[in-house]
Parts: sequence; C-alpha cells; structure tokens
Amino acid sequence: MIKFLFKGLLRDRSRSLFPVLIVAAGVVLTVFLHAWINGAWTSVIQSTAHYSTGHVRVMTKAYSKEKDQRPNDLALLGIDTLMAELRHTFPDMLWTPRITFGGLLDIPDSNRETRVQSPISGLSVDLLTQGSPEWKILNIRNAIVRGRPIQNRNEMLISEELAQRLGIQPGQIATLISSTMNGSMATANFTIAGTILFGVGAMDRGAVIADFADMQQVLDMQQGAGEILGFFPDDFYHEDRATILTSTFNNQYQNSSNQFAPIMAYLRNDSGLSDYLDLISLFSNVIMGVFLFAMSIVLWNAGLTGSLRRYGEMGVRLAIGEEKGHIYRSMITESLMVGFAGSLIGTSIGLAFAYYMQVKGFNIGGMLRNNSIMIDNIVRAQVTPLSYFVGFLPGMLATVCGTALSGVGIYKRQTSQLFKELET
Repeated sequence: MIKFLFKGLLRDRSRSLFPVLIVAAGVVLTVFLHAWINGAWTSVIQSTAHYSTGHVRVMTKAYSKEKDQRPNDLALLGIDTLMAELRHTFPDMLWTPRITFGGLLDIPDSNRETRVQSPISGLSVDLLTQGSPEWKILNIRNAIVRGRPIQNRNEMLISEELAQRLGIQPGQIATLISSTMNGSMATANFTIAGTILFGVGAMDRGAVIADFADMQQVLDMQQGAGEILGFFPDDFYHEDRATILTSTFNNQYQNSSNQFAPIMAYLRNDSGLSDYLDLISLFSNVIMGVFLFAMSIVLWNAGLTGSLRRYGEMGVRLAIGEEKGHIYRSMITESLMVGFAGSLIGTSIGLAFAYYMQVKGFNIGGMLRNNSIMIDNIVRAQVTPLSYFVGFLPGMLATVCGTALSGVGIYKRQTSQLFKELET
C-alpha cells in the first residue's frame, strides 16, 4: 500500500509538489532560526563567562552583595590556599584569579605633563605564569591589533578604540591612577605593550588588561583577588554540573557568619542573565509553535482544495466498498510521506544557510555601540545535533494536522450522493 501511495504522489504533482514546497519553506526558517538563536545564546554565555563571571565564580559573601560595583575592599584574601583547595576538590575545572579595577589613564606629553586622561575599566589576569589558561580564555594573541602581548612586568594592553581616542602608540608610558584595597590613592607607570580588539563592544570601548601580580602590588592586594573564576575544560557552560559544583562548595560555608567567607555562584544566577535566557528559550518555542500553526493552516487549505478535486476518486473508492477509515488512514500516510520529503529538503537547505552564517557571521556592532551586554559584535549561527532534527517535528506534524482536519469530510460523505457525483 505504501508503495502504491508513493507512486500516486509522484505521478500527481498537484497532490505533492505544493505541500512539499510549503513544508520545506517552513522547515528552512525553523532550522535556520533555531541555529541562529542558539548561536546568539552561546555567544552571550561565552562572552559573559570569558570577560565577567566565568562558568562559576568564587568571591566573599560581602563582595557578592555588591558584585556589580566590583568592591576590591571586600576581596578574597589568602588566595593561594583557596586556589589549592579548589584545584584539589574540583580538579576537572580550570581556576584563575582576577581583579577588576577602575580609574584614570594619564598620558603624559614630552615634558611629562598630563596631555590627556580617560576613565578606564581594567581587568588584571594572570599572564606571566607559565601555563596560565587566561591566554586561551581571553584569546589575547588573536586580539592584538598593534604591538605585542604582555611579556614583562609593568606592561599593559589597552583597547584599540581607546588608543585611537587618546592617540597612544605601543611603547609609550602611561600612568594608572586608581585606589588601593584600603581606599588610598594608587599610582603606577605602565608601558603600553600593545592594543587589543576583542570584538565585544562592552570591552572594546575602554578596556585595559594588566598582569595579575602587577595589580596585586599596585592595589595593595598581596595574597588577594577580587574573585576566582572557574571554567569547564571544554569551554561550554553546563548548568547541571555548575549547579552541583556550586552547591557542594557552598555547603562547606553555609553555617559561617563571616562576611569574608568564600561563596560560589554559577553563571546563570550570577550574571543576571536568567530572565534573558528564559526569554530566549520561550522565544525559540514560540517560533516553533507559530510555524507549526501557520503551516497547519496552509496545509489544511491545501488539503481542502485537494479533497474537492479528489471527490470523484473518494466516491469511487467508497462505492466499491472501501471503508472510510481506510481512506482516511491512507491520506494520513500520504501526508507523512509529504511531510518527510518536505522536512528533508527544508532541513538540508536550512542547514546550508546555518553553516554559512556559522562561518561568516553577521556584524551587529553598530547596534551594540552603547550596550553593556557581553556579546560578540559578530553573531554567528551554531549548528548542533538538534539542528538536524528540529525541523522534522513541525514539518511532519503540520502536514498530519492539515490532512486530519481536511480529511474529516470523508466521514460526512453519503452513499446517496455518490451516484450523482459519478455521473459527472
């Protein structure tokens, strides 16, 4: 029977061509938008983790309450012991300390007088320790625009946009004016080793990168760190594992009343992205639902038109004694064939578009110029194993729903009407 129905679809294009094209078009959009949304979601997660929170973050209880202000006066102390504990307890994670700081960058003229100043947002990371994961996490070598990476003490990298605005060249001396952990003024001279461009608007506007040990000394934070970030080795955020890891660590200090006791938070709750990620998930489900509904309506109309044209065929089949249920089931089987063919074609085309956008990406830097969200200027689609199957659900379900609705008319046919239809 299936072979017979398949031949019928091939020989009568009016029963297959238009529905297949409709299904394919809907599946193309579904697959591509799924990959695009997944890519945007991954970009936000990775950028936020790399430049801000890590996959998990350890800080003091007092620091966590004001973490948006990066209060270094509430920083962790004795980090060597804490780092050793974290690496022993969670050996499958990459742990790295950081200090986030703010201040002014003072550029002197030839007479060593202030020529220009600019507020900066600074990030100190471990760059001079052999085997430090920060080179890979921040992708610093590929971000260099002019000059070279940090190789010696008292060197820093500044964003290319900031360097252009201040007229700074690699090799020049700049003075950092900030405040220490204890609230007093801190000043230090740094050599501009190079300029960087991360491709993240929030970082490229005025970021300064310095070595962690240098900033410990400048800010009077010996054996201190603002926070310790943890990363999964594959650089993908695994929320289930992060939740377990966070709970395990926090159970050790849950009865401590010390405000400077360490506490761990995972990315979803720590970054303020929980509502945003829930919105992305909801939006993805809405897209699936909308396309499913729209394709069902279109295919329902197509089925109604086809049924009207096939009244004679159905009349003959009923007249020779074929059961209405058998006719209805055969139409459902036909719709499954059409849905599978349309879904296969649509998925192939959708994946082709998605792979192209995964390689090329789309630059939305102009939209993020004044935005503080940690997201790459170039957003790319991301093809996942689910992308190969996500289009088959709406593609096949829509055809079945459309045929099921339009085929109800079969059960309303009366034998007394058949002779009149057959006469024509």
